Amino acid sequence: MRNTAMNMVHKLAARDERVLYIGSDPGAGTLRAMSKEFPKRHLIEGISEAHIIGMSAGLAMEGFVPYVNTIATFLTRRCYEQVAVDLCLHNLPVRLIANGGGLVYAPLGPTHQAIEDIAIMRALPNMTVVCPCDADEAARLMEQTLDWTGPIYIRLGKGGDAIVSKAEHGFEIGKAILMRPPGDVLMVTTGIMLQRALAAADLLAAQGVRAGILHMHTVKPLDTEALLQAIRGTRLVATLEEHVPSGGLGSAVAETLIDRLGSGLPAMLRLSLPDRFMHNYGSQDSLLKKHGLSASAIATSIERALAASHTSSPQLHST
Repeated sequence: MRNTAMNMVHKLAARDERVLYIGSDPGAGTLRAMSKEFPKRHLIEGISEAHIIGMSAGLAMEGFVPYVNTIATFLTRRCYEQVAVDLCLHNLPVRLIANGGGLVYAPLGPTHQAIEDIAIMRALPNMTVVCPCDADEAARLMEQTLDWTGPIYIRLGKGGDAIVSKAEHGFEIGKAILMRPPGDVLMVTTGIMLQRALAAADLLAAQGVRAGILHMHTVKPLDTEALLQAIRGTRLVATLEEHVPSGGLGSAVAETLIDRLGSGLPAMLRLSLPDRFMHNYGSQDSLLKKHGLSASAIATSIERALAASHTSSPQLHST
């Protein structure tokens, strides 16, 4: 996913002379071909994220479309004030490409685990937040970024994730994709949790539970109409995210349903990482499994929530 997004920056630069790349401590050889073809638009500034955000803001004010790339935690926590004041306040077209969203860098510990990044970026006025599910979807997203108004936070995995998106579904920032039609439950996902949702839906189907999947690649702006349409007739809405409970996809969905429906809400289950830093080391998959975000654990949690909803929540028929 990361390499695909980087290669797309080069392709966009070849198409549009406004595009430039700014890297903060990138891996050796990152966009080497672009550096040779467009040396004046391939900038490496070192580990100085606050400076880089200010620099990108100035370049955007001069008519460029900067694509800034580094590890997610460094692109959010370290330079949050600059992102807020330099980019969002002025609504500038800077694209923040964040490597290693969620637990990708789990082996490096809590300093490198981006578990609250969606929440803090989503809180900023004018910021768009997008979490593609795989490399193919990342490419489709990057095509949409060239002329988007305002800043975009792009949360990427690092690579090796299964390709589950489909070209026929297309891609539009702010428009959700219905991967499977709603049934007893609707799973709402973002980023790589789509892969686990698909596997969980298969496990649920084997138990006679019909599970729909709405892929919210864009967490902000959230596709409210798609959500309201998809929840019709469902008994349970389950959100899945590689993020802490506060401020992420689950919060966005809950807020939307409360604001638009008020009463008559469906039962809701929010599956996420716990509200704490991860002090145990391991792989991304091992930590997701530990915290109940494997396909089998997701299916089990949904079955339990559905059983509880039989007696505690009415079925939602319309919006």
